[in-house]
Amino acid sequence: MVKISPYRTLTLWSAWATISIAVYLTLYIDAKVWTFIENDPSRITWLILGLFTLGVVGSAVLALLLTVEGIFVRKILESAKAGGLRGIKSATHRRASQRFFRAMQDTLDADGQPDAELLANIELAVYQRISHSVEVIGNLLITLGLIGTVMGLTLTLTGLTSSLEALGHDQALLLAGLQKAMGGMGTAFYTTLLGAVLGGVLLRVFAQITDNGVGGLYDSLMRISLVYCSADYKPSLGRELRFLNTEMRVLENNIKSVESAFAASQNAMATFKGELKEFSKDKSGEKGESIEEIIGRHRHYCQVLQEEMRLINAVNNSWWARLKMLFGFRP
Repeated sequence: MVKISPYRTLTLWSAWATISIAVYLTLYIDAKVWTFIENDPSRITWLILGLFTLGVVGSAVLALLLTVEGIFVRKILESAKAGGLRGIKSATHRRASQRFFRAMQDTLDADGQPDAELLANIELAVYQRISHSVEVIGNLLITLGLIGTVMGLTLTLTGLTSSLEALGHDQALLLAGLQKAMGGMGTAFYTTLLGAVLGGVLLRVFAQITDNGVGGLYDSLMRISLVYCSADYKPSLGRELRFLNTEMRVLENNIKSVESAFAASQNAMATFKGELKEFSKDKSGEKGESIEEIIGRHRHYCQVLQEEMRLINAVNNSWWARLKMLFGFRP
């Protein structure tokens, strides 16, 4: 089985990011792009740079996520070699690869036939959407460059019209018109340059790198499923035996739990029986009384105590009332 390095996507992304920085510095030094961006009247170049930054950040995050996924897939590969699909265990299910194999196991537990390709596409869909979004941003930058070109040409025509009208009459207006026309030509040129380079070249390559990363992750999941896990989800005698062994282990654990519960119940009954024997003995020395007689005698004793307490409270209340009357207290 061919092993793919989990760091391939991140390495390619870093290499292309280095090339992108070199391209940017070349534009900055030779074409003086930043000088124009600072004075761009249309501000389209600012929008292009902002969207380009957003695309680069999204692509970088996706490259890191794919690298982490590749590391987890390498660990899953070792587990699958040792125990097949049932041997793949994970404490969490935050990664797409972990959720994929967990879904495969749940499908088998429900006596279903798992579809590895469909499940892999579902779990990797979020990565594919992020990569596609980066590509869409690149196309949008090209469109913004074309819009900037049209706006620049419009400014150029407006400036030339003003210059022609002021020709021979107003020298200041003529110079202002020419400056406006040159600024329009600059807008048309630089927006097209930035849109084509940043969107049409740099971001598209970033999107292609992440697309290849998602495809490589998909291929790794499929290889593990087909080579090491296919015996678990295809109907076969080995699968039935493994399933039967799993069920036997579960049944054995349940039997042990029931035995422990019975043992605890027996101990509790023995303790209760001993307490009943102790309770049935007459504390006064008399023997042979039943439990019902002892309970009746205690109940009568409690009733006598209650009646005595009631009489004492009544006497106390009467004396208290007489004392209050004696000293002239009124309610």
